[in-house]
Amino acid sequence: MSQKKGVNTAELVQKIERITREKVAKDGIVSLDSFRKVAKKERPKTLLVIEDDETMREAMRRIFESDGFKVLPAADGTQLSHVLTDSPIDMIILDVGLPWINGYELAQLLKEHKDLKRIPLVFVSGKTSELDIKRGFQVGCDDYIKKPFEVEKIKKTVHTLLKLSK
Repeated sequence: MSQKKGVNTAELVQKIERITREKVAKDGIVSLDSFRKVAKKERPKTLLVIEDDETMREAMRRIFESDGFKVLPAADGTQLSHVLTDSPIDMIILDVGLPWINGYELAQLLKEHKDLKRIPLVFVSGKTSELDIKRGFQVGCDDYIKKPFEVEKIKKTVHTLLKLSK
């Protein structure tokens, strides 16, 4: 799995945003509009969603983008090389039933990758037997959500895991 080469400016952007927040905070009285401008400039968390069903992939994209996340969608493992960039990924949401290379195999590869192994990974799958769920945790998932899922449950899981991974 190769990543596109480019200039990684994430660290620079974070430093600029931190300095800006510090200066806004030193102003004494900060208008709500100023605070909102600074808050909006923070880098949105990026979710990598790997789901072969286009309807489900699009639904997850809409759910998470409405919460302010950046979503990188991929239909399967072969599309990852087109989706992965030098921008940081904060969480991976992965289906088990993918074509060619299944979600368990892909999760294992992601967890073996030096830059991706510490990223929280959540399976969202229609495979719901105890054996399926156990296998998900064996390959390194942080949570396993059964399809069909409740929107509020998946949102809560994502927010919780992102807070814990800081």
